[in-house]
Amino acid sequence: MFRSYLRLALFALGLLVGVQVPGYIGDYSKRVEAHRLESEQSLAGFRETARRFFQGDLQALVTHYQDSDDPVMRSDAQSVGYLVDRASFLELEWQAMQQPWYGQVWHLATAADSELMDETYSAYRYQVLLAPQAIAWGLVCALLLAWLVECLLLLIGLLLGGGRSQQVQRRHWR
Repeated sequence: MFRSYLRLALFALGLLVGVQVPGYIGDYSKRVEAHRLESEQSLAGFRETARRFFQGDLQALVTHYQDSDDPVMRSDAQSVGYLVDRASFLELEWQAMQQPWYGQVWHLATAADSELMDETYSAYRYQVLLAPQAIAWGLVCALLLAWLVECLLLLIGLLLGGGRSQQVQRRHWR
């Protein structure tokens, strides 16, 4: 009986964890988009300067700043270069989050920016979404967690000799 309740509790835990996945993915996507828009806004003036003098090439603008005789311009070259690099990175991150759900999950699991992940996690508020994708994630995680724990416990039981005795096995086969 306790084993049945344990299974139910594990299933419920898996369900609650699983329904968080779509919410977290959505929050991460929104955070990336917000940073990307802020980055674009920060570069707006530099983009206009690059458009007027360098056919829109921001790298040429940065190179011009670096090659300048003015120490202030050379100092600003590093800042502008960082803004350009950050905008490019955020654009790639945003594009990765425009993929189908499985591409988003793979990106978050393998290549997401750790700083943005930490930022998202610290601001994340647990939620129970009743959207079909959240329900699907919840059921899959619940079944997977229950199955993994059950297999682990059975394996431990077998390794510790908790399997059926020969006498019990013979009685069931008669």
